[in-house]
Amino acid sequence: MSEELKEEIQKKVKPANKKVIFINFILIIIIFIGLFIYMVCVDGIDNIIQILKQADYKWVIAGFICLVIHWGCEALNLHTPIKKMYPKQRFTNSFKVSMLGQLFNNITPFSTGGQPMQAYELSKTEKRVSDSLSAMAMKFIITQTALVVSTLLVVFFEFRFFAQLMQEYIWIAIVGFIVNILAIIAVIMAGVKKEMITFFTTPIIKLLGKVHILKNPEHTKENLDKSIDNFRKQFLFMKSEKKMVLKMFLTAVVQSFAYYSITYMIYRAFGNIGITFWQIIPTQAFLLLIMTFIPTPGSGIGAEGGFYLLFNTIFKEGTINMSILFWRLYTFYLPIMVGALFLIPIKARTRRK
Repeated sequence: MSEELKEEIQKKVKPANKKVIFINFILIIIIFIGLFIYMVCVDGIDNIIQILKQADYKWVIAGFICLVIHWGCEALNLHTPIKKMYPKQRFTNSFKVSMLGQLFNNITPFSTGGQPMQAYELSKTEKRVSDSLSAMAMKFIITQTALVVSTLLVVFFEFRFFAQLMQEYIWIAIVGFIVNILAIIAVIMAGVKKEMITFFTTPIIKLLGKVHILKNPEHTKENLDKSIDNFRKQFLFMKSEKKMVLKMFLTAVVQSFAYYSITYMIYRAFGNIGITFWQIIPTQAFLLLIMTFIPTPGSGIGAEGGFYLLFNTIFKEGTINMSILFWRLYTFYLPIMVGALFLIPIKARTRRK
């Protein structure tokens, strides 16, 4: 690894705090144990065993297949822009980097640990950190756009069911989707016209400096300007690579539907009928939106509570708690366990060196 690359890593990639990660792991275990104890107290061991015996495991397997498709699409959308910058990049390495990102996203609040870890892992194969972060920013923009567009399209056709199910939360859903749309517009504007973004961010940074929330507002403004300039270069790159962007967008749509499908597979696995696949999607999308604002690792407690509130009325009586457990196994605990496996060869190589 070159000295220039090492210096860039030190500047842009903040190493994970081992103590914080350990505390987060303990919190994750406590949440899992708490969920299990709650299930035993509410449903009883005999009922839990009966539910597991009666489950249709072909739908359980289908849920796992959806999860693998989700992982594959996630890795492909990271691989595509990096492969464009570095033609020798292998998909196996991109998949490994993607799974490590999922691991660290799930064990850190607000999913903040994934991107630094991915940039660090890519740097081991001589990828510049700035290129890695730009590829991840590109992936994020396209994925969020695909998520919002596909969800709004489904909501349009299933609005009556969605509005009825979300009677008490419909205004939160509307605000949430508007926030996502505005965020995408803001990011696009940053790529098109820098002045429009700095017009809003500069007074905010100054205000935060005056009230001593930011210690060095000028340094923050300088870093923001550099980040916007770097993103504008990548945005121009995206504009020139329309075919690649379309490929990533379609992959992101498949990824979104694969993730949402997991909830439907669980719904069917425990003998539920009456609600269609397309009716599950907007509700699951709204739950995902709620989870992004929960500050615990993997949105713990809030994710389980949100699932219960949103889906309790459409799941068969006595199956909701088991459904929550399976959903969290698919979307939270399995990504952690599989992602952790990719750490093993890293440690082995480090010992040999």
